[in-house]
Amino acid sequence: MAEKRDYYEVLGVAKTASADEIKSAYRKLAMKWHPDRNPGNPEAKEKFQEASEAYEVLSNPEKRQRYDQYGHQGVNFGQGGFDFNNATADFGDIFSQIFGGGGGGFADMFGGMFGGGRRRAADPNGPQPGDDMSMELEIDFDEALFGSERTLELTVPDQCPECHGSGAAAGAKRVTCPTCHGHGQVVGGAGFFQIRQACPKCGGSGTVVEKPCGKCRGSGQVRVPRSITLRIPKGVDTGSRLRLGGKGAGGLRGGQPGDLYVVLRVRPSEIFERDDVDLAVDVPVSPILAALGGEVEIPTPEGVATVKLAAGTANGKLLRLRGKGVPDLRGGPAGDLVARIVFEVPQRLTGKQRGLLEDLAKSLDDSNFPGRRDFAAKLKTFYAHKEKLRK
Repeated sequence: MAEKRDYYEVLGVAKTASADEIKSAYRKLAMKWHPDRNPGNPEAKEKFQEASEAYEVLSNPEKRQRYDQYGHQGVNFGQGGFDFNNATADFGDIFSQIFGGGGGGFADMFGGMFGGGRRRAADPNGPQPGDDMSMELEIDFDEALFGSERTLELTVPDQCPECHGSGAAAGAKRVTCPTCHGHGQVVGGAGFFQIRQACPKCGGSGTVVEKPCGKCRGSGQVRVPRSITLRIPKGVDTGSRLRLGGKGAGGLRGGQPGDLYVVLRVRPSEIFERDDVDLAVDVPVSPILAALGGEVEIPTPEGVATVKLAAGTANGKLLRLRGKGVPDLRGGPAGDLVARIVFEVPQRLTGKQRGLLEDLAKSLDDSNFPGRRDFAAKLKTFYAHKEKLRK
C-alpha cells in the first residue's frame, strides 16, 4: 500500500497554518473533489477522502498535536485509512462547521454557489424563499461604454395561485414521507463512503401531500412570463454581474422571491480595443502628413479630438489622451485613450503622382532617414564581428 502523504501537504498549507487557513484549504478541495461533482471518478473520490481525513485531524487541536508529535501513528487510523463510519466528526459535522447549517447533502451545501438547490427554510413546511436565478446577456460595446436599458422577457417559476405554494389540493393534508419516515434525509453510498442527502421524495421537508394540486402537480410552483427592466450602468465589461433583487424564482407558501443575476458578455468594438478602463485605437495617417506635421483626427467615445502631429512623427507613435477612456464602474476616474499612428501607404497612384514621388525619392539621402542609417551601421558591425569570429 502506498505511503500516506503528509496531512499538511494534502491540504496545501504550512505546518504553522491557523485553523481558518486549514478550514479554507479544505473547503476548496472539498468543492473540487466531492463525488457529487465528480460522479464515477474514482480519483476524485480518493482525493476527497484524503482531504477529509487530513481535515478531520488538523481541525481538531488535540489530534493535530498528536499528529505533529508522532505523525500518522499518533492519530491511529492505521493502514486502512480514515474510517468514514466511525469518525469522531462525520461529514455532516465537518461541512456544518465550514459552510454553516446541517449536513443535508451536497446540493444543500453548495446550492447557493452554483444555483443547484433551493434555499432551505428553518421550517420546511413554512414559508420558503425562492431560488436565485442567473442568465447571460450579450450587449454591444456601445452599451457597455455609455450604459443602456434593456427589457428582459423571461419565464420563471412562481408560487402556484391554486395551492399558494403548498403543493396540496384543496382539503388535502400533509403526511409523513414514506421514504425518509419524516427525517427529511436519506443515507447513500456503501461501505466506508456514505453521504447524507436530502430525501428525493419530500425534498427534505419530511412530509408529502396526500393529494397533489392539479395545477402545479404538487410542486407548489408554476412557470409564468415576466417582463423585467434592466438598467446597464456605464463601464460594465464582459463578466460584470448585475443583481436584480426579488426578480428570481417565486417563494413557496408566502416566502420571499429569489434574486436574478445577469452576467454580461460584451461584443467587441470595430474601432476600439479595451483594457480595463483604458481604450486603444489605431489611427491611419498619410506618411506625407507625418513627415510634414499637421492635424489628425482621433476618435474618442465622446467625439472626435483634433491633435497636432509634430513634423517627422514616426510610424507607431503612441499618443495618450487622458480621461478619454471608459467610465470607471467603481466610481473612480475614467481611463485613458491611447492612439497609435499607423502609416497608410498611398494606393492606385496616377502617372503624375508616381513621377512626383520618384522625384522626391531621388532628392532624399541617408540624412533624411536616420533610423535606416543607424540600422545599416548596426548591421555592418554585426557582420564584421561574424567574419572576425570565423577566422
